[in-house]
Amino acid sequence: MDSAPTTSGRGRFRTPDKPSAAERQQAREVSLRRIARLFTPYRWSVAGVVAIIVASSVVGLASPFLLRAVIDDALPQQDLRLLVLLTAGMVAVAALTSVLGVLQTWINTQVGQRVMHTLRTDVFGHLQRQSIAFFTRTRTGEVQSRITNDIGGMQSVVTSTATSVASNLTTTVATAVAMAVLSWRLSLISLVVMPPAIWISRRVARMRREITSAQQRELADLNVTIEEGLSINGVQLAKAMGAGPMLVRRFTESSARLIDLELRSSLAGRWRMASMSVLFAAIPAVIYLGAGLPMTAGTMTIGTLIAFTALQSQLFRPLMGLLNTGVQVVSSLALFQRVFEYLDLPVDIDEPTDPVDLDPTQVRGEVRFEQVGFSYADAGAAALVDIDLAVPAGSTLALVGETGSGKTTLGSLVARLHDPTTGRVTIDGVDVRRIRLADLAEIVGTVSQETYLLHTTVRENLRYAKPDATDAELEQAARAARIHDLIASLPDGYDTMVGSRGHRFSGGEKQRIAIARTLLRNPRILVLDEATSALDTETERAVQEAFDTLAAGRTTITIAHRLSTVRGADQIVVLDHGRVAERGTHETLLEGEGRYAALAA
Repeated sequence: MDSAPTTSGRGRFRTPDKPSAAERQQAREVSLRRIARLFTPYRWSVAGVVAIIVASSVVGLASPFLLRAVIDDALPQQDLRLLVLLTAGMVAVAALTSVLGVLQTWINTQVGQRVMHTLRTDVFGHLQRQSIAFFTRTRTGEVQSRITNDIGGMQSVVTSTATSVASNLTTTVATAVAMAVLSWRLSLISLVVMPPAIWISRRVARMRREITSAQQRELADLNVTIEEGLSINGVQLAKAMGAGPMLVRRFTESSARLIDLELRSSLAGRWRMASMSVLFAAIPAVIYLGAGLPMTAGTMTIGTLIAFTALQSQLFRPLMGLLNTGVQVVSSLALFQRVFEYLDLPVDIDEPTDPVDLDPTQVRGEVRFEQVGFSYADAGAAALVDIDLAVPAGSTLALVGETGSGKTTLGSLVARLHDPTTGRVTIDGVDVRRIRLADLAEIVGTVSQETYLLHTTVRENLRYAKPDATDAELEQAARAARIHDLIASLPDGYDTMVGSRGHRFSGGEKQRIAIARTLLRNPRILVLDEATSALDTETERAVQEAFDTLAAGRTTITIAHRLSTVRGADQIVVLDHGRVAERGTHETLLEGEGRYAALAA
């Protein structure tokens, strides 16, 4: 079977330690405005949360003033009624802020989870629209890592950042105003730590962003190791090649690098932030000292001083929270960059902008290749060159040739697994690029050599092609593919689990299940890419008979190495290095004593 070129083995195992200059630039270019747009559908919920935060901050500011009244008025005057009212007010403030906090958390978490859900589904849906070429050059573990690890790493930022910024900013501003009302002189002393705090936070944010980017790349490599080492095919290969110890060593080294990165992430800027904490803790001492200086002595009451220091402690908590949130947002830009990179991938095989309304049930099935050329993006020579072929409706075309001649590539163009670089492919005179993808999937059915079965029951594997298929339709398709008797003989019948990638069944059995799955769609055009290659001679003959019966009235394009399967084709085309070398029937090509005759020898 022909396939697209893939990346080299050495490149797959490379684990970069540091982001490249281009990666760092891309991370910087992630727009905060674009991140904010993720919350646009939930703007009213966010506005409600902000309103709750403002109300909670304003209500919470009453506590220091109540405390001052207790110390300066109620206690010295022994006014029991006033004392009861003030202390009751303090309890009420605490209760109200707690209720508002619970409500805020509920709305905030709901919005954050919905944003995460949207990101996950958008990335998954966008990747589903990517062409086969994208997946041939991208590691499966890398894709999984971006959907799970990268988006999962955003969770705390997406869920809590907006409300954290609003809460801390509101509390900081309100507290600063209240402090200025109590004593503007002491407020100036308290705010001297702002410039160094902001400078340190920016430094820490840059450090963590680079470490976060390295962490996600290492996690992607770890996922690739798991995918390649623990899948059923990977395990079989490792055991056959004695590569188990090497895979364990590779996994261990990657895990160890993750430990180092996690430690660096946790300790990044820790000493700097610890220094800020010491500085913040020293501010109350400076305030007490300032209050006792001759120039300020007697300018404030004890209650005012205590209330001010209470506010001052409340100021630094949200201030540090605001700075830490900034650190988290900047460091998470690496995650957003990786996710947005996938969301921004161009879609090579997309829905047509001017689709032709084509009823799949009325399609005759005539296929034409008109001056078709195709080149893989990372390959030098063209895979197909100037292919002109006509396949009348209901006829059979067989594509033969040596490995790499372009047979599979040509067949893939009919189902739009690729689009031609030049020329066009038509069905009943309509360019396949103007047919809706859902309609094309109903018209063209493909069975390839590489059979893929889902880890579920036989019944559900068949219904993957037609979810609303009845049991009778499943059985009919299975009988046509000569697999029904085998399935029925199993203890669980059609409810038998096929196992990971179908390894519960032999190669020939998997192939026949895949054939039944395709036939269940009843397509007008069949593309059989060495679909019987995994079958023994007797089973191949039985399935070929089924194909001969089912091919009546529908167009069939068969790609084969075994010339025994194409003898009865209406038209046989021999490809050589992407070009048509010969065409004709089995008999005429043998008489010509050309390439086909050489292959048949």
